[in-house]
Amino acid sequence: MNDPTYPLICRHPANETGRDFVVGDIHGCVDALRYLLREIAFDGARDRLFSVGDLIDRGTDSLAAIDLIDKPWFFPVLGNHEDSLIAVATGAMRRQAWYAIGGAWAETLHDDQLGELAVRLAKLPLVRVVGQGAHRFNVLHAEFFGSDADLDSAHYSDEARNQLLWGRGLALGNADPARQHGLSTTYCGHTPTRAVKQIGSQIYIDTGAFASEGRLTIVQPGTDERWSVKERWAASEGARELALPE
Repeated sequence: MNDPTYPLICRHPANETGRDFVVGDIHGCVDALRYLLREIAFDGARDRLFSVGDLIDRGTDSLAAIDLIDKPWFFPVLGNHEDSLIAVATGAMRRQAWYAIGGAWAETLHDDQLGELAVRLAKLPLVRVVGQGAHRFNVLHAEFFGSDADLDSAHYSDEARNQLLWGRGLALGNADPARQHGLSTTYCGHTPTRAVKQIGSQIYIDTGAFASEGRLTIVQPGTDERWSVKERWAASEGARELALPE
């Protein structure tokens, strides 16, 4: 799974022809995503959608969420829930432990099927860097402490990797934002919040899409633009019938 051809960090040039967006933790709520893409008039030929990870678990359609990674306009990072699926497939985690955090949707999948999904998800980087200079922004799942140079090095200790996927120190007020000196605006998820908020260099955009009162949120980097919708509202509005961009 740790094939060196799969980079820990991917870099993307600034989008000179369209718009960039970042979506919070999808958690299988693909109907909400379909609805929001229509709301923002997303153009798959010119626009790009970056994801802070946690495509799967807890919501209604994790398999459809995994299929998003094949879309040419969709650029996710690895989340702790994808990391858990991979750990189960490789024998590093018990299925029951994963089911307890939302993986029960996969209970009927055979080991070989889970292994095929793990191979696809293992290709996802931990970090995406978009643009450069004053217009640069980073995308990761949970949290990172250090500068852009530290992030760009891709030499992550086990502790740093754990923080990238599972960390909540910054979100819970147990870590000093000053430790992010020199870090560009960084979009993240992992810790659900009622509304988008910034702590230190990080902007938290997971608004609990899978929860009954939660929403899926998309933001446009460098602006105050944001769009949110409840999964059940999107479903009631016929979002399942909306085609995803090719």
